[in-house]
Amino acid sequence: MSSLSEIQAAAARIAGHTRKTPLLSSPFLDQIAGRPIFVKPECLQHSGSFKFRGAWSAISNLSMDQRRAGVIAFSSGNHAQGVAMAAAHHNCSAIIVMPSDAPEIKRTNTQALGAEVVLYDRETEDREAVTAALNPDGARTLIAPFNNHDVIAGQGTIGLEIAVQSAELGIDSASVLIPCGGGGLTSGVALALEQHPGLTVHPVEPEGFDDVARSLVSGKPEINQRLSGSICDAILTPSPGELTFPILNRLCSEGIVIPEEDCLRAMALAFERLRIVIEPGGAIALAAALFHPDKIAGDTVIAVASGGNVGAEMFTQALKNMKA
Repeated sequence: MSSLSEIQAAAARIAGHTRKTPLLSSPFLDQIAGRPIFVKPECLQHSGSFKFRGAWSAISNLSMDQRRAGVIAFSSGNHAQGVAMAAAHHNCSAIIVMPSDAPEIKRTNTQALGAEVVLYDRETEDREAVTAALNPDGARTLIAPFNNHDVIAGQGTIGLEIAVQSAELGIDSASVLIPCGGGGLTSGVALALEQHPGLTVHPVEPEGFDDVARSLVSGKPEINQRLSGSICDAILTPSPGELTFPILNRLCSEGIVIPEEDCLRAMALAFERLRIVIEPGGAIALAAALFHPDKIAGDTVIAVASGGNVGAEMFTQALKNMKA
């Protein structure tokens, strides 16, 4: 299991290579939510999402021989871009397996960052099987999006920053809301905040893809019936990860599940009031804070905005919804 010491080691590896994102706030958003809200804008991170942290943490920890052999990963887009960018910085080749329905901007960005992209069908093909077939001799190191200790540790550096920033603001008690797919970000942040019991971590998921919330209730990994069909593409996974679920189950408070259309409203408000661009899956924690206050305890909320890799058409739709 990943640990605080691994997160601290990852923080040392990524220092100077990743951005320390701030905590943003707006009195207008506080008024909507009925409590103070602070937003951690990982949409401002290199490659447009928090995924760069985990990718750099993992690739920087490889041996020179492993880097020369290259890496391989599967991702709907944000991990893809993070791995592609981190691999390029380490002079390491990368193959990324991406679903054919991934947003075009994520696919083209991954290619532009120097990675080879191989597409698959979410509904009919298993991404791990496709990845394995492309790496039959195992020469390339698999950088899994969440079932990887170094990736979890890299994502956990966000939790270290939240702990310091909260203390600077005099916040000793808050609900920390995390957009959750396979749980790499959520479990990493939960581990980093384990020594801060006043900061409670809640995974946030869209309706119909709430495997983590259901798993926390049942105490065992649950599986989503659908694999696609949500605008929150960045956080669509079949079930919690083998490495992440034990951490989630031990450290997280109950999951929050919200309608995906609320993400569009949150995207528009984040742009209007904070001047940041968030993609639907990356906006889901802010959406929960703004529109579902009854599901959140406490006087203060910290919401991670996990990514901003959204196409013009989807972002325009969000802005139009705000005006409607």
